[in-house]
Amino acid sequence: MHRDLPLVSVVIPIYNVEKYIKKALTSVINQTYKNIEILCVDDGGKDASTDIVKQFSDPRLVLIKQHNRGLSGARNTGITAAKGEFIALLDADDFWHPRKLCGHVQHLLSDEKIGCSYCPSLFVDDDDNEIGLGQFPRLTDVTPRYIFCRNPVGNGSAPVFRKAALEQIAFFRQDRKMYFDEDLKQSEDIECWTRIALTTEWTFAGISSPYTYYRINMGGLSANLYGQLDSWKKAMANLRIQHKGFFAKYYSLALAYQYRYLARRAIQARNKQDAIKLIVKALLTKPSIVLEEPNRTLTTVTCAMLATLPTSVYMWLESSAIAFLTYRKKPIRT
Repeated sequence: MHRDLPLVSVVIPIYNVEKYIKKALTSVINQTYKNIEILCVDDGGKDASTDIVKQFSDPRLVLIKQHNRGLSGARNTGITAAKGEFIALLDADDFWHPRKLCGHVQHLLSDEKIGCSYCPSLFVDDDDNEIGLGQFPRLTDVTPRYIFCRNPVGNGSAPVFRKAALEQIAFFRQDRKMYFDEDLKQSEDIECWTRIALTTEWTFAGISSPYTYYRINMGGLSANLYGQLDSWKKAMANLRIQHKGFFAKYYSLALAYQYRYLARRAIQARNKQDAIKLIVKALLTKPSIVLEEPNRTLTTVTCAMLATLPTSVYMWLESSAIAFLTYRKKPIRT
């Protein structure tokens, strides 16, 4: 890659991630696309994360320190400091395929209307091993309705933005420039994506290769499921006031998909009672999700019912399904 190609600013929030930061940072340094700056934002952590960052001698790397502001605050600091035309976000416990940035830069350069380029994600465990599952979202024809209801971006390590798109939705609070709402501790991602979709003309589109490795914390899957739902509702509260017509039309559908998503998390965590309660709530809130996405919805219903089986039987069925899905996993383009 040559220096006349667009500069990509990679923003990595860091907070007590000493176990993962070396993997994340190495995956960025090893990108085949070289015209990048790497902004590591130390959000006031107490472990050895920043000491590990300082071991890297790459001149493209910048370490920014601040008092703890949370994930949104660290992202905002990094984006504000970024010099690049494109902004790539990476959570420090995730990592990338070496061709990720190359793929996204080519995608963004191919269509000047794209404000956010994203990709599928492969799930990995705590030891960086793929578990045979992932997020393979819709890549084209991504409407505001679809972003709100289905969040095709998936997670905060998948997207690469035009900085112009982020600048268009920036706001100030207490003399601080914000792109992500720092009052939100969860669901800040989907709030940001939805705000871009509803208030700008930029489009969302994806590339087919799963270049993001997203870490799944199996132990935390069932943690406060209803708290996550409350966080999503809080995240959408301001947008709901500002876009009453849109929310009147699509809020119940998005809520139903939230219930279904949480039901799937409860299933993965072997939380049998909540799995059944949540999928029932999903169906009662908007029965049409069965028609919109019959395979995924009926699979969730089936898995919630199977979760009532003895654990040994359920685990055998689950492992068999994962083995089957692994063979269907889409390959990474090289």
